[in-house]
Amino acid sequence: MQTERQNKIVTKRRVWGGFLGVVGFLLSPLSWWNDAFINLPLAIAFGWLISLLYKPAFDVAVVIGYWLTNIAGLVLMQKGGEKMVRTEDRKYSKKDLLRDLGISLAYTAVIVILIKLKVLQPISDYFKH
Repeated sequence: MQTERQNKIVTKRRVWGGFLGVVGFLLSPLSWWNDAFINLPLAIAFGWLISLLYKPAFDVAVVIGYWLTNIAGLVLMQKGGEKMVRTEDRKYSKKDLLRDLGISLAYTAVIVILIKLKVLQPISDYFKH
């Protein structure tokens, strides 16, 4: 039988896991709307920041920023789910990383196409006449 203290620890762990899971889902490539409203704006902002230092790096910076948001989302979702159902943490494996990289790579191909079509570009290029 669990003590009140153990119940509080389990509840705290589940709440924290749920929070991580929700944030992870919002950043992950697993829903159609999150790219338009969360990942892509974060990736473009990352690209803009990098292009302020070196404008030709915009394309690459957007892709890297997009990868980072997707991978972070998948990792957070997995860690959050584990915290909710397990009593001890499990190490993030190489197999887990390879799966997450594969998913991110597929979604990144779409972002690269949008950059090449000039739908996404450095912020200063939107204001040129």
